[in-house]
Formats: sequence, C-alpha cells, structure tokens
Amino acid sequence: MHMMMPVALPTARATGPAAMNIGTTIRGYRLQKGMSQGDIEKRTGLLRCYLSRVENGHTVPSLDTLQKIAGALDLPLSQFFADDPVSRDVAAIALSEDEIRFLTQIQRYSAHLSDSDRKLLLAMVRKFAQTTLT
Repeated sequence: MHMMMPVALPTARATGPAAMNIGTTIRGYRLQKGMSQGDIEKRTGLLRCYLSRVENGHTVPSLDTLQKIAGALDLPLSQFFADDPVSRDVAAIALSEDEIRFLTQIQRYSAHLSDSDRKLLLAMVRKFAQTTLT
C-alpha cells in the first residue's frame, strides 16, 4: 500500500492577486469620490504611507481597518467585496436580480454609444417613465 505524503500548499502573501484587488478597489473608489490619501488619513487616522502600501498591494488591511476606510469613503464595507462591477456600483441600492441584469445590459450597450446618443437614450427612458406614471 502506498502512503501519500502531505504536500505543503503555498500560503497567500500580501502581494497576491487578492491583495492587489482590494488595494485597487480602494484606490478606485477614493479617486471616484475625488479624495486624496490625505483625506482618508484625516477621516480615519491611518497614515498616508500605510494607505499607499494598501493601495499598491504591499499589505492587506484587517477588516477593522477596511471598515474605517469604507466609512471614510461613505461606502458599505460589502461594496469592497462585490465580484461584479455593476453589483459593486449599486451595492448600496436594493435592486432585484432582474433590475441588475437589465442595468448591466444597458451599460454594455451604452458603452458603444456616442455622448449624444446616450443623452437621447436617457431622454427616451425619461419619456417612457413619465407615460407609465400618468
């Protein structure tokens, strides 16, 4: 009978893809809100050099620290962990799966539209909404 030797599995490091993802996610929301690392530092007490290390994937923050950062960005903590970018963007809004699917389709198609066509589409949606309300 052959005995299997246990194999050591690689351990996760702070520079792995998950670490890069959370740092990139934090930076994306910070920039989207027009905030600097200094703004986050003022709201959380976390040093800018630490925030830089997190955003660059050199360190992984604890959940406690993530909660502070989420609070400083006025976001729910869960928004950092959404797999789907659309779900992440609307995580604070209660939408049904059908509504999320519909908005995802709109986003996909509107990416190829010109700015004037997007405005026209939005005007049409407003018009449809008004006719269903009256």
